[in-house]
Amino acid sequence: MQALTASRPGTIEQADRRTHVRLAGLLYLIIIICGIGSEVGLRAPILSADDPTTALAQGAGAIRLSLLADSVMMLADVALALVFFSLLRGVHEGLARAAMVFRLMQAAVIGASLIFLSAVPELAQAGETALALQMAAMHATGYDIGLIFFGVNAGIMAWLLHQSGGVPRVLTGAIALSGLVYLTGSALRLAAPELVAVFAPAYLVPLLAETGLCLWLLIRARV
Repeated sequence: MQALTASRPGTIEQADRRTHVRLAGLLYLIIIICGIGSEVGLRAPILSADDPTTALAQGAGAIRLSLLADSVMMLADVALALVFFSLLRGVHEGLARAAMVFRLMQAAVIGASLIFLSAVPELAQAGETALALQMAAMHATGYDIGLIFFGVNAGIMAWLLHQSGGVPRVLTGAIALSGLVYLTGSALRLAAPELVAVFAPAYLVPLLAETGLCLWLLIRARV
């Protein structure tokens, strides 16, 4: 039997499409696990400790492990950008390429910000607690600057996924709202950092939205 061909030029053959969609879901799962694990599970308990000098000195290994987790997340983001482009270019090639570029830009900025974080363990062990915390803060700012690109990506992806007809409207709407959350949070980091903590609960929206999309891709394998 001949392999099924895609309905639009430039799209993946239908026989391989579900495999690519599940690959996207797997990559999304890696991003979620590594992203939450590195920030919430590894860094936050150290950087928010009452005694940062002791916490940083004792937590050098956790900081280094968070660097590895973020590096894996960054690589998965690059791969996911390429997979989503191949899946959605048949909907609108120009916007699919734009979404890919914005996601790749996010990965590049977050990767660059890891340079600041990589200095934290050595500075902490040298007793330079204030400088170590400053480097961690610069990493956080770089991360949020990266999320500006991801916020734009989320808006484009919401439209592409909506137009594709393969993802429920509640999910595409949640992804669009997530883009607004990322853009607002990043703007606050740059313009009103004192409000970042107040706005932090809003990040529950993208967490739920992206987890929902991840599960949809893995289980239903449709976009």
